[in-house]
Amino acid sequence: MDDSNAHLATIFALSSGRLPAGVAVIRVSGQKVRFVIETIIGEELAARCVHYKSFRSRNGEIIDRGLVLFFKGPNSFTGEDCLELHLHGGVAVVECMLQELSAIPGCRMAEPGEFTRRAFANGKMDLTIAEGIADLISSETEAQRRLAMQVASGAQRELYTNWRQRLIQLRAYIEAELDFADESDVPGSISDQVWQALDEMIRDIQQHIASGKRAAMLRDGLNIVIVGAPNAGKSSLLNCLAGRDVAIISDEAGTTRDLLEVKLNLDGIPVYLTDTAGLRETDSKVERIGIERALERVADADLVLLLEDMNNPLPASVGESRAEIWFVGTKADLGERHNPKYNYRISIKTGEGLDALLRALEDFARSKVGEISDAVPTRQRHINLLNETVDELITARDSIDLPLELRAENLRLASQALGRITGDVDVEEILDVIFSQFCIGK
Repeated sequence: MDDSNAHLATIFALSSGRLPAGVAVIRVSGQKVRFVIETIIGEELAARCVHYKSFRSRNGEIIDRGLVLFFKGPNSFTGEDCLELHLHGGVAVVECMLQELSAIPGCRMAEPGEFTRRAFANGKMDLTIAEGIADLISSETEAQRRLAMQVASGAQRELYTNWRQRLIQLRAYIEAELDFADESDVPGSISDQVWQALDEMIRDIQQHIASGKRAAMLRDGLNIVIVGAPNAGKSSLLNCLAGRDVAIISDEAGTTRDLLEVKLNLDGIPVYLTDTAGLRETDSKVERIGIERALERVADADLVLLLEDMNNPLPASVGESRAEIWFVGTKADLGERHNPKYNYRISIKTGEGLDALLRALEDFARSKVGEISDAVPTRQRHINLLNETVDELITARDSIDLPLELRAENLRLASQALGRITGDVDVEEILDVIFSQFCIGK
């Protein structure tokens, strides 16, 4: 046995949070877990039971005392023998234990995502579930948690597996017509029924792809950009919504010369709010760069808040943008001008109109993301492969002049694209990319 091979080595890592902490959890997985137990604990452990034991070094010195759990493969997270050591979360304690594990032949520190990658390799989960776990770990809002939990529970896998099985069945009908056209139990022109069934599947997948835009907004966040002329109150609004002093506020024009961004949680939906340089003609090279960056951010925004001092309105053009634009009149406390062009009127000084603006922003975020209750594609990788699937299905359906053998090949390629989403078809070239995004210890 060559323990230098990656798939044979026993791996370990700190799987809990940043030190120091009340408790630190070190996870171990691989063929030498039982030897690790014998070395560190000094006795056998019953599987799936919690034990309170002393952890000892190679010279017999007690490192710490804590809880230990042994999971016998394949009934474990990775499918291998696994061990969890629960120690006190001191830096010195954890470092000492990690050094002891490193000294055991055939044991090494785990790479990012290696525990989950072994779980995938051992058939404990598919790629969509692994990605759902990664999203669950990185989720920061309640809505993100619910979406990640849906994926991690296997909703995507069930949907894609069902589509793939339907395609395999449709291919079987075509091949039956090709091979047994003279048999009485194979109706003639059964392939015509296949092309009709493909219409429904194409529509289902296309609707599924469209729902991925909402999921991407929930995973990655909405982009809201604040723009306007100098001294329109942009930085004041950013600080107010952020609840802290992010931007410098001054009566001097051109104070903000670069993009200032804060992340907000609007009713469980992540939102990136960006303050920009005041839009005006200027001879300052640095300020012009800031204005160019502002216009670039506007072009990619989901929503633009165009602020204007109602008592001293100055023109500010945002150029071309796909975003919805709200006109916000500021400094209402100085004598509001009842101009119907303003969607909202606010005063940072008195708080007037801020609650209404915040509620509107929350409603906007909810309307963009919507209620995601069904399985949706959560990654660009999924959407690319789903588009590839649809392209092959459309080619198969519409190529009426081609022999059935070639159209059946398009169905096979579509089925293969679906299989690559879940990992049922060889995807070795993307595994490193997917699992490298995990934290160490997961």
